[in-house]
Amino acid sequence: MSNNSSISQFLLLAFTDTRELQLLHFCLFLGIYLAALLGNGLIITAIACDHHLHSPMYFFLLNLSFIDLGFVSTTLPKAMANSLWDTRAISYAGCAAQVFFVLFLMSAEFFLLTVMAFDRYIAICKPLHYGT
Repeated sequence: MSNNSSISQFLLLAFTDTRELQLLHFCLFLGIYLAALLGNGLIITAIACDHHLHSPMYFFLLNLSFIDLGFVSTTLPKAMANSLWDTRAISYAGCAAQVFFVLFLMSAEFFLLTVMAFDRYIAICKPLHYGT
């Protein structure tokens, strides 16, 4: 007989133990989440619908909005659910998935911002080469 244990879930540290403050955190996170969804959705809709905005810079902004939507949707729904239902548990697989997606989307956002900065550098400093 062997003595072994396995980790099936983690316990998250709560913001507060007071129920009223947990509901306040839920409302605050819900407002932030809805503002991010609305703002990025408007950017995506405007760039997709207006044909004058189909240039490289707006293509980068469109992709940045998609990345931001994924980034916000990775962690905030779980934080809101924990605040609303007064739970602290997250499964091991759920935690690993959140960490993977946060790191992946963060690195994609940094890469995209670097490419956007290089695009602006070429457009300003070498305007004759910008077309190529």
